[in-house]
Amino acid sequence: MADVGVPHFQNDIGAPSIRIGAKELMCIGANPPFDHPHVFLDMGDDNEIICGYCSTLFKYDPSLHGSETVPPGCAYETPKAA
Repeated sequence: MADVGVPHFQNDIGAPSIRIGAKELMCIGANPPFDHPHVFLDMGDDNEIICGYCSTLFKYDPSLHGSETVPPGCAYETPKAA
């Protein structure tokens, strides 16, 4: 099964908010093994949402694309199997 469509984000740096270019996302908290349960978040008609596990505030920014984040480096990429 391919893991496509919903971008995953992490907050290892402890930023109070992260600007992203998606309204549907998966929050994993921090990079494994320090992650929390991976939760699907949907902003719907709003432009921001707070993760109930790590309290990260995600803000929609339509000028960002793909895995771009502000601050940079908050997109999580699933490691590829060998």
